[in-house]
Amino acid sequence: MRVNRPSFLESKIEDRFFVLKSKNEKDKNRSLKKDIDLNFIQFHFIVDGKATFSFNNGAYNMDVGNGKYIVLYNPKKKLPLNAVIYPKSNVLSILISIKKFHKLFSEDSNNIQFLKDENINQKYYYENKISNKIFLVLNELKRFDFNSSTKNLFIKAKVYELFSHLYNRNIEQNIEQCPFLTNEDNFKKIQQAKNIVITNMTNPPTLNNLSVEINLSLKKLKEGFKKIYGKPVYQYLLEHKMELAKKLLSENNYNVNEVSIKLGYSTASHFITAFKKKYGLTPKNFKQNY
Repeated sequence: MRVNRPSFLESKIEDRFFVLKSKNEKDKNRSLKKDIDLNFIQFHFIVDGKATFSFNNGAYNMDVGNGKYIVLYNPKKKLPLNAVIYPKSNVLSILISIKKFHKLFSEDSNNIQFLKDENINQKYYYENKISNKIFLVLNELKRFDFNSSTKNLFIKAKVYELFSHLYNRNIEQNIEQCPFLTNEDNFKKIQQAKNIVITNMTNPPTLNNLSVEINLSLKKLKEGFKKIYGKPVYQYLLEHKMELAKKLLSENNYNVNEVSIKLGYSTASHFITAFKKKYGLTPKNFKQNY
């Protein structure tokens, strides 16, 4: 397949720290190529569309779809950036030396898999879904004018915020430390409860019905959920809905009424009240500013 000339914006934040913004609004594929030495770790976020990353002169290709990201690091072999950006796609890449990246997490490096002492010289390829919190940061970077006089300050702050979300040791990542998990069966039931309320967020079951559905007493459901996820069931669900609301509003595809319906609110006014209570501004003001 024929690929036309490369097209991307590159911003050097510091020595050995770069951010690349690759946007393809054309009907043809675009290439993204950059020589990168083996001391760099690479982060590639597919904000819209799709991209294919090639390695070993095309011997191996990795397709990364919309809403996914990959992390690449190989201390023993160069990984030059060689990607195809498909039409109507938007990719944001962060290139940072492993030494500089390691300093950001000097206290927590052994809690990040590929920075652990026993893995520091091992290659690391990772793919995952972009969370709502990370998506919001990426959206701000996507819309930011890279020609702005304050770009380095803004981009650096947003990249650090992005890293904090990527590697935050939250309750769910450390749930094995929760005393409630001495009973593995109960833990699985609490996970099931979380999945049920998220899946049915527009019409969630009552706590009594939820406890019956997962076959766990109401008392153990309440206690276990709060211990594992840090908050009561419906507070957890509300915060999930508010994060999803920010994502939907920032995509510019949905108006306030449409978002309120998607989240299961009986009226838009109820949604507006909940959103303003959580974030201090109305959904309309959020949409206008972000």
